[in-house]
Amino acid sequence: MLRFYAPIIIVVVATTLYHIAQKSIPAQVNPMLSLMVNYATALVVSLLIVPFYPGDSPMTSSFKYLNWGSFAVGIAIIGIELGVLLAYRVGWKISLVATIANAMAALLLVGVGLLFFREHLSGKNVLGIGLCIAGLMLIMQR
Repeated sequence: MLRFYAPIIIVVVATTLYHIAQKSIPAQVNPMLSLMVNYATALVVSLLIVPFYPGDSPMTSSFKYLNWGSFAVGIAIIGIELGVLLAYRVGWKISLVATIANAMAALLLVGVGLLFFREHLSGKNVLGIGLCIAGLMLIMQR
């Protein structure tokens, strides 16, 4: 059971820390310098974790399986990081940035799932999507 929920717990804790940290970066710090420090830190932490991470194959043999996805994730991460940092700098509330951005991304991903991955929606899924749209409309009203 823990193996099932542990990844989501990690995401929730890390996302919470991420938003608190992003909101705490002083406006005087150049956004690109902040991103460089973020990723230098991530590289060091990743290198420290590698020996403890179990894998089915050694890291050196994994290189041949890398595809465009790993590089696209790197580009996407920069967009996410920069967008969130700039959103906080122009006055977005910490209580709303993740809610609005994640809900909008989820709605976009519904279309992506349907069009490119041949996923199907149940009636409950459609109802949930409707509630998500209604929630966004309520949250974004001024």
